[in-house]
Amino acid sequence: MIEVLKAGRSAELKAADGRAVRDTVAGILEDVEARGDAALRELSEKFDKWSPPSFRLSEQEIEACLAKLTGREIADICFAQEQVRRFAEAQKAALRDVEVETLPGVTLGHRNLPVESVGCYVPGGKYPLVASAHMGVVTAKVAGVKRVITMSPPFDGAPNPAVIAAMHLGGADEIYSLGGIQAIAAMGIGSQTITPVAMIVGPGNAFVAEAKRQLFGRVGIDLIAGPTETLIIADESCDAEMAATDLLGQAEHGFNSPAILLTTSRALAEAVPAEIARQLETLETAAIAGKSWQDYGQIILCSTDDEMIQVANDLAFEHVQVLTKNPDYFLTHMQNYGALFLGAETNVSYGDKVIGTNHTLPTGKAARYTGGLWVGKFIKTCTYQRVTPEASARVGAYCSRLCALEGFAGHKAQADLRVRRYGRAPADARDT
Repeated sequence: MIEVLKAGRSAELKAADGRAVRDTVAGILEDVEARGDAALRELSEKFDKWSPPSFRLSEQEIEACLAKLTGREIADICFAQEQVRRFAEAQKAALRDVEVETLPGVTLGHRNLPVESVGCYVPGGKYPLVASAHMGVVTAKVAGVKRVITMSPPFDGAPNPAVIAAMHLGGADEIYSLGGIQAIAAMGIGSQTITPVAMIVGPGNAFVAEAKRQLFGRVGIDLIAGPTETLIIADESCDAEMAATDLLGQAEHGFNSPAILLTTSRALAEAVPAEIARQLETLETAAIAGKSWQDYGQIILCSTDDEMIQVANDLAFEHVQVLTKNPDYFLTHMQNYGALFLGAETNVSYGDKVIGTNHTLPTGKAARYTGGLWVGKFIKTCTYQRVTPEASARVGAYCSRLCALEGFAGHKAQADLRVRRYGRAPADARDT
């Protein structure tokens, strides 16, 4: 039996939140479309109190940011980027061009071609998310993207040195200090001084995610990566301290970050609320994490592991952390998730910051149809065909009849021309 011990925000309130976000985003995108740089500057002043002479950082400004970091800080950034790069290179190696002769004289193939230009968004409103620079920039460069631009809001009234360093060290070609909806608009629509890109990637708040959604089609996007979600799947082998720590570790992202405990242990389910209250007394980000847990946190009690899999697949959460005696059971049987973290030895923070898997992951049940950002997201698999005269005549006879079946006279004429030019088709193609 599945029992909800603590419910989160209602579906009606979530729907109302979504409508307000959609309307706000639509108005801002229209404004940027109409007024370009002037709109970007007004929006940056309004939301971030930020209006530098140029939103694009110069080489001197970038070097000044690097100079503010210690050697240890730069080394740590480089370590994290190397882990991301190694995994992205391994993923790219799994992709290969294909060419095969499917019929005598018919050669079909595909090539894996990188997208020409990409914009990487790096959130920075509440926290300067240094790691998001690795996930977007480094992975795009491994894929072979020629032009990678980055945008991130100012932090405490100035570009954050660590974020700028990560963008630069990752290989960004253009770095801008601009955030929020206006940054997504600048990358997707462009302005008098900013050339738009072909694709936008990166996580963000609900407004950033909605801006990407509304621009999809005009530009490509990686996925809808909105407010973070975390699901802890636990049994009696997990203690309350670890469950509470891992729930709050993601709830601190924002006031609307769902964190759910899914467990077969009633004792754990009943112990976690008190443990969360205890940890919130000393957690530096308690104001955010506590509000998020109060409004969006849930505790769901199940009778069996299979019930937990059923609930988890229905939730299709971004992060799923498995704290059970046999975590591989969930690796084998789960279908819908952004990323799995198997066992108490790992955690979502490792994935967010350093271990090498990409932290830009699907939210809002998008995990039902897509995985997270990876090197393949930056690569287009484009097909081609090459045909001998004899094969063209053979295929053309089939094509002609199929075009007639659909009523496409012009298509049929294309096929008929090849049949006339390249000779009569073999008997098997003429048979009805």
